[in-house]
Amino acid sequence: MGKKKQILFPKHKDILKQVGANIKLARRRRKLTQAQVAERADIVRSTLYLIETGNPSVAIGAYFNVMRALGLQEDFLKLAADDGFGRKLQDLELL
Repeated sequence: MGKKKQILFPKHKDILKQVGANIKLARRRRKLTQAQVAERADIVRSTLYLIETGNPSVAIGAYFNVMRALGLQEDFLKLAADDGFGRKLQDLELL
C-alpha cells in the first residue's frame, strides 16, 4: 500500500509555508548553512529544503529534529497547548 498524499486547503498550506519560513529565518539568524542543520538533524539537505518551504509530505519527526538542531525543540510543546475550544467542549459536558 502506497503512502497517502496529504490534501490541504490553501489557507492551511499558507500556515505550513509560514512555519517553514520561520525555521529558515531561525537557521539564518544562527548563521548556519542548510548542510550544517541537515547534518545535525540527521536528514538530507533536500528534506531540509522541503521543510523550509513548508512541504506537508515531510514527517513531523523531521520537522522536530530540525527544530532540535536549532535549539527550538521546546516550541513543539506549544503545539495544541492552548486548546480553548476543547476546554469549552469539556466544560459543557460538566454542566
